[in-house]
Amino acid sequence: MSHWQQVMRAARVRIIQHLLYWLRGIPFTREQLSRLLHAARARELLDEETLQMMEGVTRVTDLKVEQVMVARAQMVTVDVSQALDDILPVMISSAHSRFPVTDGDRDTIIGILFAKDVLRHMQESDIARLPWERLLRAAVFIPESKRLNVLLQEFRRRRNHMAFVVDEYGGVTGLVTIEDVLEQIVGDIEDEHDFDEGAAMVLRQSADHLVVKAALPVSRFNQLVKTALDETEFDTLGGAVTDQLGHVPQRGETVEFEGHEVEVLSADARQARLLRVARLPTG
Repeated sequence: MSHWQQVMRAARVRIIQHLLYWLRGIPFTREQLSRLLHAARARELLDEETLQMMEGVTRVTDLKVEQVMVARAQMVTVDVSQALDDILPVMISSAHSRFPVTDGDRDTIIGILFAKDVLRHMQESDIARLPWERLLRAAVFIPESKRLNVLLQEFRRRRNHMAFVVDEYGGVTGLVTIEDVLEQIVGDIEDEHDFDEGAAMVLRQSADHLVVKAALPVSRFNQLVKTALDETEFDTLGGAVTDQLGHVPQRGETVEFEGHEVEVLSADARQARLLRVARLPTG
């Protein structure tokens, strides 16, 4: 078959597909499928949440790991040279369930430490001397270019929930979890520490104690607690906290602003989400 014949055949196939779509509603392209789903939503055959999930399923096939991974700089890691009593505070403050274990640097990932495995061995007589290296689970490495739908299948097949992303030279560039993939389908997966994004910006607990969203404008914060933070340097209280810490805030970290302590209650890999503000005692 000549090249011209192949072109003509492909054109005829496309014409037939378009006819079938318009006559029977059979989608052959992503655009047609999207129109069909939105038409079903308009007829109230689907609710908005179901529509978003179905579109998320189709979107996952186009996304690559590098687009959703937690960057290397944001990974919370522990090193195999550390004693258990040194890594326990890291595990508690981060509130993660799995921790990459390094051997000197972040390019040398030797395994994953599960918090539940540590807890299971907490009854041993001398926790500080526990040889926790024996608790490590195997690490899985994947390329940046792997598509999310393929990764999701591998997670399910291997019963694994975390993989480390490497570049073409074998260097670790980040990590990705099954939650990162599922969030592309169902939206943000929140735990009991997550803050309701639809709630008010400020939750006042007492005259000297506030819980606020990190997105609270600095100008509003100044009005609430009578401070004078520079409203031109930072747009949000979370931005001011990040600047003072010098890195992406982690849960449990604190800073002080003009007689007030600000504690990070909730944060993700990119920013703080929820903050507690307490007036410091005077005198």
